[in-house]
Amino acid sequence: MSDTWLPLEEYAASLPKATVFGAVFFTDERDRPVQLRSVYSPQHPWQWAGGTAEPGERPWETAVRETKEETGLVVPGPPRLLAAVFGLPGPTWPLASVGFVFDGGRLTDRQIESFALSPEEHDEVRVLALEEWRELMPARDFDRLAAVTQARLSGTPAYFDTWDWET
Repeated sequence: MSDTWLPLEEYAASLPKATVFGAVFFTDERDRPVQLRSVYSPQHPWQWAGGTAEPGERPWETAVRETKEETGLVVPGPPRLLAAVFGLPGPTWPLASVGFVFDGGRLTDRQIESFALSPEEHDEVRVLALEEWRELMPARDFDRLAAVTQARLSGTPAYFDTWDWET
């Protein structure tokens, strides 16, 4: 550690850079996770509604905006955090990822059937028991789904810090 302070711009340039995302986790009335099938990410085929924050946007605002864009569903507040997710950068993406997964609650079958998917992002909605998701997802994705599901059931937010970009 140096005894001198760096100029603000130089110090800021030396810090790690990260993208921020917000997502919403829903279940049906039987607590089965609801996920959307991605048309653009075969590596991560099943996802929650959500996405990357735009400049000046907070994670909850991102989650609400993205959910409306991707499903047509308006998520009421207040926000209830289920998980913080962190991933280190890798060769396929140069930035770390910091994300916040919020509880969207339990949806009725009618609400789920009313999803108006954004076809450039998702082409299917599926509701399955947790263990039924395992064979449809990479292990890391399933582990994240299981951690968020447990957070919902326990009422204790999860910290999932192995969402690193592939090497």
